[in-house]
Amino acid sequence: MKISFLILMLFCLQSSFAQETTSVSGFVSGEGQKINFANIHLLGTKHKAVTDSLGYFRLENVAVGNYTIQVSQMGFQTLKRKIQIIRDSIQTFDLELTDNQNQLNEVVVSGTLKAVKRLESAVPVEVYSPVFFKKNPTASIYEALQNINGVRPQLNCGVCNTGDIHINGLEGPYTLVLIDGMPIVSSLSTVYGLSGIPNSLVERIEIVKGPASSLYGSEAVGGLINIITKNPTNAPLFSADIFTTSYLETNVDLGMKFNPSKKATTLLGLNYFNYNQVIDKDKDNFTDVTLSERISIFNKWNFKRNNNRLFTIAARGMYEDRWGGDVRWEKKFRGGDEIYGESIYTKRGELIGSYQLPFEEKLMISFSGNVHYQDSRYGTTSYIANQKIGFLQLTWDKKLGRNDLLAGIANRYSYYDDNTTATKEAESTWLPGIFVQDEITLSPKSQVLLGMRYDYNSIHGSIYTPRVAYRWKKNENTIFRLNAGTGFRVVNLFTEDHAALTGSRDVVIKNDLKPEQSVNANLNYIQKINFTNGTFIGIETTAFYTRFSNKIISDYETDPNKIIYDNINGYAISQGISTNIDVNFTNGLKMILGATFLDNKNVENGISERPFLTENFTATWSISYKIEALNLVLDYTGNVYSPMKLPLLSDLDPRSPKSPWHSIQNIQFTYLGWKNFELYGGIKNLLNFTPKQNNPFLISRTNDPFDKNVQYDSAGKVVVTPDNPYGLTFDTTYVYGQNQTIRGFFGLRYTLR
Repeated sequence: MKISFLILMLFCLQSSFAQETTSVSGFVSGEGQKINFANIHLLGTKHKAVTDSLGYFRLENVAVGNYTIQVSQMGFQTLKRKIQIIRDSIQTFDLELTDNQNQLNEVVVSGTLKAVKRLESAVPVEVYSPVFFKKNPTASIYEALQNINGVRPQLNCGVCNTGDIHINGLEGPYTLVLIDGMPIVSSLSTVYGLSGIPNSLVERIEIVKGPASSLYGSEAVGGLINIITKNPTNAPLFSADIFTTSYLETNVDLGMKFNPSKKATTLLGLNYFNYNQVIDKDKDNFTDVTLSERISIFNKWNFKRNNNRLFTIAARGMYEDRWGGDVRWEKKFRGGDEIYGESIYTKRGELIGSYQLPFEEKLMISFSGNVHYQDSRYGTTSYIANQKIGFLQLTWDKKLGRNDLLAGIANRYSYYDDNTTATKEAESTWLPGIFVQDEITLSPKSQVLLGMRYDYNSIHGSIYTPRVAYRWKKNENTIFRLNAGTGFRVVNLFTEDHAALTGSRDVVIKNDLKPEQSVNANLNYIQKINFTNGTFIGIETTAFYTRFSNKIISDYETDPNKIIYDNINGYAISQGISTNIDVNFTNGLKMILGATFLDNKNVENGISERPFLTENFTATWSISYKIEALNLVLDYTGNVYSPMKLPLLSDLDPRSPKSPWHSIQNIQFTYLGWKNFELYGGIKNLLNFTPKQNNPFLISRTNDPFDKNVQYDSAGKVVVTPDNPYGLTFDTTYVYGQNQTIRGFFGLRYTLR
C-alpha cells in the first residue's frame, strides 16, 4: 500500500513538473522583411534555434520563468529582450532587428561573384541598405546615390535633365550598373534607365570602386553598382511608401507578396512618379526641372527546389514620358521649330533569372535580356533608337583544399540602331568570354586572389583582363587589401555623352574610335574600434590609381559650334584617396562620414588638363539621432563638392568657367510611434543652392533656341551682333547640379508583415 501511494505521488509530481515547461516561438523581422538564418538563444540556458526561410523559430521544453532572449544575424544589431515564460501557454514573440549601420559584416557578392562576408572579401565592396536611403527619400536610384562618398549623380543636359553616375570622378560610361548581378543597364539606359529603377524593389546596393572587368567585362572600367532586389520569401506581405514635395513631385511605391503554391513565392512591385509643374525660378523662360510621368512594374518569383537549389526569375517594365524646354511648349510643337522643347518617350522591358543546375557540383546559369526603345525630339533633331541586349552566363563554384575556385563562360549580344548619321546601319555585337578565379588561403590571416578573363569582341577582337588581389587580416579589427588589374571598354557614343544630341553643336568624330584600356591598383585599409560602453567606430580608407590608354575625350573648346570626339593622343590618369567613417554611439547618435580627394587629368602632347565636370574634392555625411521617448528619428544628410571645369562657348561667354564650391543639404524627421507606420517629412536643399547663382544664365540663347538669328563668318565662327553680344549659340551643356530650390517634403510608409 505504501509503495502504491509512493508511485502515485511520484506520478503527480512528474505531471506537475511537466506542466512547468512550454514552447517558445515567433518570427524575426528586420527592415520590412523576414530574416532567415537568424540565431536565437535564451541566455543562461542551452535553448538555441535558427530561423527558417520565413523567419520562424521554435524552442521546445522551456521551463517557466524570466529570461533574456538574444537574436543575432549578420548585418543587424544584436537584439536582447527580457521575456517571461508563463505556465500552460505557448509563448509567441515577434522580434524586430535594427540594421547594423556600420555594415562591415554584410554578406556581399559583387567583388568575387560569390556570397562572402564583406570583411572576408579580397575585393573591397561597399554596401548600402534601404535604411541608408530612407534618410533622404528620393524617387529613383539615380537620385538616391547622391550621399554616397565618391559617387556623384551628374546631370548632362540643362533641359531634359538626363544624367549618369560618376565614380571617383570618372564619367558615367565607366560605371557598370547591374541588377542582381546582370549587366542589363547600359548604353541607352545609362541615360534614362537609371531614373526608372524604383527604390521599393531594392534589398541592398553594392558598390565596387575601381575596375572589375576581369569578372564583368566591358563597362566596368571605373567601378560597378550592383542593385540587389528583394527576396520574395523575406519580403513583407504588403508595403507602401508615398511622398510628395512642395514642387508637387509625387512618388508612389507599392509592394505585395503572394504565395500561389507551396513551392512558389512572388513579389509584385509598382512605382509611379508624376511631376507636372512648369516652374521657371531662374527666369529664362525655360523649365527649371523636366516634367515627367513614369510607371514601373516589377515582378520577381522564387521557387523551392530539392536540396535548396536556387531558381529565381524577375521581370520589369517601364514607361516614361518626359519633357523640358520653353515654358509655352505643348505636345503639338513636338519636333517643330516654333517653340523649343525636348520630349522623350521611353519604353523598356527586362528579364533576369538564375537557375542552379541539378548536379552535385555547384553549377549556376544566369541570364538576362532587355529591350529599350526611345523616341525623342530635341527641338527639330529627331533621335529614335532601339536597343536589345541578351546575356547568358554559366558559373562553376568549387572548393578544393585551400583553393576556392570560380570559373565561368559568358556571352553577351548587343543590338543597337538609331537614326543618326553616326549610325549608318544597325550594329550587332557578340561578346563571348571565359573567366577563371582562384582564391587561395595562404594562412588564417592571409589570402590571395588570382583572376583572368578573355573576351572576343566581334568588332575589336581579343581582349585579356587579368587581376590579382591580396588580403591580410592583422587581427579581427585591422585588415589590409591590395588589388591590381586591367580593364577595357567599348564605346557607344551617343548614349554616353548626351550633349551630342541636345543644343545646336555639330558632332565630329575624327577617327574610328578604339576601345579604351586601363591599368589600375588600389590599397584598402579597414580599422574597427569597439569601446567597452558599446560605441563603435569603423574607418575604411582606399588609395586608388588608374591609367587609361585610348581614352575617348570630348573637345568642346576647339570650335564652339562642335563637339569633337577622338581617342586621346597620350594617356589619362585617375588617382586619389577616399575615407569613410562610421560611428555608432549607444545614446542613439549615428554618423556616416566620407571624403574623397581626386586628381584626374588627361595628358596629351605633354600637356596635362583636368577633364570637364570633375571635382578635386567631395564629402558626404549622414547623421542620425533617435529620441526614444518621442519615437522620433532626426536625419541630417548632405554633400559638398569643390569647383569643376565647365564648358564655355567663347572667350566672351559671361558664365563662370568653373563651378563654385557647393553643397546640397537635407533634414528629415521620422515618427515611429504608430504600429506598422512611419510618418516622415523635412526639407531638401536647405541652403537653397542652384547653379544659376553668380551666373547671368545657364542655358545660352534661350531666346533663340533654333539659332535663327545667329550670324556666322566665312570660317563658320559666330559673329558678335547687338542681338548676340557674346557670340553664342543655343547650348545646354553648361550644367553641373540640380536646379531645384529649397523645398519641403512629406511622406507615409506602411508595412504589413
